[in-house]
Amino acid sequence: MNRTVQISFIGSTIYLSWLAMMGVHEFGHVLHACCSGGSVSRVSIPAFGFSLTEIGHNPSPHFVAWGGPVWGSLLPLGMWGLARACKQRYWFVVRFFAGFCLVANGAYLGVGSIIRAGDAGDLMSYGSPQWLLVAFGVVTVPVGLYLWNGLGRHFGLGRPHGVVGERPPHPLLTGVLSFRGN
Repeated sequence: MNRTVQISFIGSTIYLSWLAMMGVHEFGHVLHACCSGGSVSRVSIPAFGFSLTEIGHNPSPHFVAWGGPVWGSLLPLGMWGLARACKQRYWFVVRFFAGFCLVANGAYLGVGSIIRAGDAGDLMSYGSPQWLLVAFGVVTVPVGLYLWNGLGRHFGLGRPHGVVGERPPHPLLTGVLSFRGN
């Protein structure tokens, strides 16, 4: 794979995953707002920065606050399962995205509960215990990392096909590598 194409592919996958992660996260807030009889004033997903859903009438703020991280994690997992079942050519991009969403939402609630920021701060003010937010992160982050495991080869990363010998490629390195110090 051409290095420029590889870097562009990896960079665009990460950036688009960020934007899409914010989209499914905010969709979860919107879905819970609509299901609870609330109204949405505005959803903002900026090209750079953090997304925000502003709720007008919100009869169930606790329920609405949980919607973002829950659906922001479950929907991408469902998308990956569907892509894999349909044997889509680029299933690994959807798997990367699902892992990205799990890591992002888990870290957002887990770390956010410590500094009481964002949705985590809201959830705690509505009565969610900190341990629950940390537990959400403890479950989702490792699952997201698991989903990422082994994907590097699909992005052109990983082991080279050649075998590196035991001798260093340059005589100068022989002395440097064999130096053990005093």
